[in-house]
Amino acid sequence: MDIKPSRLVGDKNERGRRHVNNMVCSYWLRGRCNRNPCRFLHQELPQNTHYQISNQFRKNCWQRNPDSDSKSASSLTSLDRPSGSTTPKRSSASNQSHRNHREGTLYSDQKGEWDSTNLRCSSSPTRAGSSSGNGITQNVIGERVCKYWLHGNCVEADKCRYLHSWFKGHGVFKLAELNGHIKAISGIVLPSGSEKLYTASRDGYIRVWDCHTGQCDGVVNLGGEIGSLISAGPWVFAGIKDVVKAWNIESCADVSLDGPVGQIYAMVVNNDMLFAGAQNGTIHAWKANKETNAFKPATTLEGHNGAVVSLTVGGGRLYSGSMDNTIRVWDLDTLQCIHALKEHASVVMSLVCWGPYLISCSLDQTIKVWFATEAGNLEVTHTHNEEHGVLSLFGMNNSEGKPILLCSCNDNSVRLYELPSFTEKGSIFAKEEVREIQIGPGGLVFTGDGTGQVDVWKWQAEPTSLTSE
Repeated sequence: MDIKPSRLVGDKNERGRRHVNNMVCSYWLRGRCNRNPCRFLHQELPQNTHYQISNQFRKNCWQRNPDSDSKSASSLTSLDRPSGSTTPKRSSASNQSHRNHREGTLYSDQKGEWDSTNLRCSSSPTRAGSSSGNGITQNVIGERVCKYWLHGNCVEADKCRYLHSWFKGHGVFKLAELNGHIKAISGIVLPSGSEKLYTASRDGYIRVWDCHTGQCDGVVNLGGEIGSLISAGPWVFAGIKDVVKAWNIESCADVSLDGPVGQIYAMVVNNDMLFAGAQNGTIHAWKANKETNAFKPATTLEGHNGAVVSLTVGGGRLYSGSMDNTIRVWDLDTLQCIHALKEHASVVMSLVCWGPYLISCSLDQTIKVWFATEAGNLEVTHTHNEEHGVLSLFGMNNSEGKPILLCSCNDNSVRLYELPSFTEKGSIFAKEEVREIQIGPGGLVFTGDGTGQVDVWKWQAEPTSLTSE
C-alpha cells in the first residue's frame, strides 16, 4: 500500500492577503464554505507540538480487547517471520536507554516520564467554573460550554457566562490538535514497534503522524469510507466496504481480506484470529497462517439481524453489539453463540471488558455493567443513566491505579467516571461528537470527533483529596 507524503501549503489566499488570525475556516472543515475568497484558511495549520509515543501505555489501560493484547501482538508479530525464528525484544530498561538517546526526546528522567513543559498547548487560555487559569473570576451558567468559543468566535470574552474550556474538572488539558481529515474519525491506533500514530476517517484516508513532531508524514487513500481501524503487533487493519485491508508496517506486506458484505464497522483480534463485524449482521473470522504469511478464512458467525457495530474479547468470550439492540456472546473455543443479551432498547454502540465485568453502552442513554452468575448467565448488575446517547467507551487506569471509564456522548462531550461508583471526575468537550478514543503513554489521551479533528490531551495526577476505592 503506497503512502503519499503530505504537503503544506502557504498561508495566503489568491489575492495575496494574509488570513484573519491565521485561523482555519470552520465551514471549510465541514465542506460547507461558499466564500471565494474566504478570510480564513482553507487548509490545515502546521503543527508545532512535539510529543513521543510508545507502547508502554498498555500497562495502564484496559482496552476493548484486554485479554488478547499481549497474545495477539505476539501471534501476529511472528506471522511475518520464518518458522522457528523469534521476535527480537528489548527489556524496559533497554527500551528506555534507546529512547533517551533519540534526538529531541521529551523524557524528563530515567523513569520514562514525559516532560509536558516541552509540549505546546494548542488551545487558548481557558476558564471553567468560577475562576480561570489567568485568575479572572467569572460566573458561569451550569456546565454548558460556549458553542461560539469552541469555534473561536465568541465575542463576549470574559463576560460570557458559559464555559470557555475544553475540559471541566481537574487534571486534564489539551496539548495539540491534529487537523487534516474532513470527515468523522473512525479509528486511532499506535502500532507496536512504530513511532507513528495512525488515524482513519470516513473521508477514506488514513493519515500517518510523526510522534516526535506531530506532523502528518503521509496519507493512504483507501478509495472508500473507512468504518474501523485497529492494530495488532506490526499489523494494521482497516475495514471498508466488503473488504478488510491489512498491511505489515515492518515488512510492507499488503493483503486484502474478502468475504464481508457491506461496511465493516468493528474489528478485534484474539491470538491469531481476526474478527470483523459487517453491515449485514455477520462476523467474519480469519486465522493467521505463519507459514504462508497470510490470513485464511476461518468461519462466519451469524445471528444478528442488524449491522455489527462493536466487538470486544474477554474471558474466553467474543462479545458483539449490533443495531438490532442486542449483545451476543460467542465461545472462542467453539465459535458458537451461547447467549443473546436483550436489555438495551437501542443500538449497542460500544463494549469493553473490565476484569470479570462486561460494560456496554447504547443510544438508549444507558451504560450497563454485566456480571456472570453461578449458572453462567450474564445479568445486569448496574445501569448508569445518561442524559444523552452514549457513542463510545474506553477504559484506563489513572496515575493512582484507579479504573477510569471514558464515555463519549452525542452531546459532543466525553465524561470521565471512576469505577465502580461511576463518580464523575470531569468532562472533555469537542466541536462535534467524539467517535474514537485512544490512550497513549505518560497520560496522553487521543480523541477523534465528527469534524475529522484529532485532539491530544494530557492526563495529570489527580488531586490528593480523591477518595480511594
